[in-house]
Amino acid sequence: MNKKYIDINCDVGEGIPVEESLFPYISSCNIACGGHYGTADSIKKTVDLAIKNDVKIGAHPSYPDKNNFGRVSINMPKDTFIKSIQEQMHNIDTVLGQKEKKLHHIKAHGALYNDLATDVALAKSFLGALGCYKDKAYLYAPYGSVIAVEAIKNGFLVQYEAFADRNYNSDLSLVSRKLEEAIIKEPKAVLMHLKRMCLEGKVATISGILVNIKANTYCVHGDTSSALDILEYISTELPTFNIYTK
Repeated sequence: MNKKYIDINCDVGEGIPVEESLFPYISSCNIACGGHYGTADSIKKTVDLAIKNDVKIGAHPSYPDKNNFGRVSINMPKDTFIKSIQEQMHNIDTVLGQKEKKLHHIKAHGALYNDLATDVALAKSFLGALGCYKDKAYLYAPYGSVIAVEAIKNGFLVQYEAFADRNYNSDLSLVSRKLEEAIIKEPKAVLMHLKRMCLEGKVATISGILVNIKANTYCVHGDTSSALDILEYISTELPTFNIYTK
């Protein structure tokens, strides 16, 4: 069996106590840059952790809504939305400039990530805000999503993303966090979920149907209660299936 190399990413810089312990098990990270969470100090601390662990650094912009941790959709005027995204990107660019490090990727957070998957106008506004990054950083986006299609059409570099610790609906949308079955917390279950996506290109949806999916990078959420257990377990078990992180 040929070796398969994947990226394991994690949302970080979000004030989670165990975050430092996650870095040895991931290959890229998405750093909160002031929308749903994040200050200059938290960004610096997280960038330092990424550098120390040789982890690729990404920005994690969101709707500007710390009260709801960016998990509620907001209807914003286009100019206000673009300004917010650009301000968040400036926050992380400032730190990376001080550290003489390059931004590897950009991944939207929470409700914005979900909305970008289906809303053409919002996707165009988001890409408009990120125009200067078109040739410099990857955009992490879900396979088949509106944002991925628009990004590729406009010359952005795209890496398809899937979620190792989240359940899917039949249309490849994520099961709502309001539902108990939204998050996969048991490490063995996460491994099987991830293995099927990696090796078969399919995901078992919440209704039991297998749906085609494509991904280069897989996310384990840092705020999932068992995130560290999951990452430790899959880092040990994935090589038994000839799957390695890079």
